[in-house]
Amino acid sequence: MTLTHIEQRSAPTEHVAVRCVDSDVHPVPRRGVLIDYIPEPWRTKYFLSHPIGEQIYYDAPDYAHAYAMRTDTFPPDGEFAGSDPDLAFRQLVMEAGADICILEPLAPGGRLPEASHASAVATNRWLDEHWLDSRNNWHQRWRGSITVAIEDPAGAAREIETWAGHPFMSQILIKAEPRPSWGDPRYDQVWAAATKHDITVSCHLGRGKFETLPIPPVGFPSYNHDFMVTYSLLAANQVMSLIFDGVFDRYPTLRIVFVEHAFNWILPLMWRMDAIYAARRSWLDIKRKPSEYVKDHIKFTTQPLDYPEDKTELLRAFEWMECEKILLFSSDYPHWTFDDPRWLVKHLPEHARDAVMWRNGVETYKLPTTVPVLEGQTRVF
Repeated sequence: MTLTHIEQRSAPTEHVAVRCVDSDVHPVPRRGVLIDYIPEPWRTKYFLSHPIGEQIYYDAPDYAHAYAMRTDTFPPDGEFAGSDPDLAFRQLVMEAGADICILEPLAPGGRLPEASHASAVATNRWLDEHWLDSRNNWHQRWRGSITVAIEDPAGAAREIETWAGHPFMSQILIKAEPRPSWGDPRYDQVWAAATKHDITVSCHLGRGKFETLPIPPVGFPSYNHDFMVTYSLLAANQVMSLIFDGVFDRYPTLRIVFVEHAFNWILPLMWRMDAIYAARRSWLDIKRKPSEYVKDHIKFTTQPLDYPEDKTELLRAFEWMECEKILLFSSDYPHWTFDDPRWLVKHLPEHARDAVMWRNGVETYKLPTTVPVLEGQTRVF
């Protein structure tokens, strides 16, 4: 019996150095499981009060057949992709070589902040019992997210307090759609709870509902591909709000990660913010150049990795934005856009490889630098 046999549920004592931290992995509840974790009265009066049909609008390749997932990530029992911890462990850790994976379950949202909070509460309880428990995390490779509804700041702060001491909860997970932008003082209790416990806040793009959809200045886009670009604009707005509204001055140890919002746009945004700062410094209350706040407080994930036909131009962009300071590797497993770490590492400048693939992840999420040895695991490098 090897150390990775399905019956083996205790971690080996021998350790190996971490060389790949995957900052974006999506576990999914099995059908009918999450509803039991939603607290009353929201379970009955909101989530069970009306039938829910197909609500996803997404024109990804092969969506009608595979729901925009890797076809090989659906488990044999017919459940959804990402619902089987053992299959995810085999594909992502053993075969692709990820040493530590940050789990980011996308909690069902609601139009009412209280309903979104109830969904977040349920998601945290489910993740703890189905992925971070001793049976499914015996290998110590899964790290969870404290999902919170930032549109309910008081509830979000309470949920952070509830889970902050958990040994495998490594970040706080929010969405960027709720208004107003994050510089508003109403969110300060969320940032205060995060910095009190020294936990990174990550923002994953989400498909908002109704008026929470991201709206560009000229109104709603017409197509899904318009929306996909819009999420980068949304992240840019939040970056500006965090900086110009003084969030990082009020909370100097706050760390923010933008997940799946792309990242190439941050370079010209830093240039523009610095130019405005230089021209209007006497009118601004912030203490440093905007680009310095970005490099010290904000990280971005590598997926989606947008690049031109001439990949040497991508390398130059990496150099200009000092990618070794702001990028975290991410695979987006089990989605069809999955980036294999063995592929991604080949596209990074050599001097930035360690920082992007593992060191930034270890520092950002306060992770160990070694993990238990797994016989037969692929090593990325």
